[in-house]
Amino acid sequence: ELEKLGLRDDVELHVYEVPVEYQTVQRLIPALWKKHSPQLVVHVGVSGMATTVTLEKCGHNVGYKGLDNCRFCPGSQCCVEGGPEYIDSIIDMDTVCKRVSALGLDVAVTISKDAGRYLCDFTYYTSLYQSRGRSAFVHVPPLGKPYSAEQLGRALQAIVEEMLDLLEHSEGKINCQHEH
Repeated sequence: ELEKLGLRDDVELHVYEVPVEYQTVQRLIPALWKKHSPQLVVHVGVSGMATTVTLEKCGHNVGYKGLDNCRFCPGSQCCVEGGPEYIDSIIDMDTVCKRVSALGLDVAVTISKDAGRYLCDFTYYTSLYQSRGRSAFVHVPPLGKPYSAEQLGRALQAIVEEMLDLLEHSEGKINCQHEH
């Protein structure tokens, strides 16, 4: 849906479907970062438990015990052996949540610190590790429970644009500080 809607004109959007497979994630996420060198990667996953659009603050390295779609689970039960226990996104999810909620879209947006220790969390941590925090993860409820594809698409469009806006403004401040 977001691919149909697009983002603002100065943003190049690439959409990929990531299989629910640990080993594929470990290969694909670094390859996509290398291929595109993006400013930001926003992962979106469906959660059967979600009733809101949920912005995940961090990814976790350990605790992966569930089998994936290939009936595989990492023996180490972790994403990156020796990696930090969790990695926070550099995106201020609280600010994104407030800004998107203030737009008056007919979609509730909330915050979470636990993406679930399954493939969503595994993908998020892998991407955060690869990007030094320049990733985001958004959980959405299943279609029609309660939101339509159009509602979710508009919400994701607003969320990604707010994230990019925050990222661009924070980098401007960082660059200014380095010049002095």
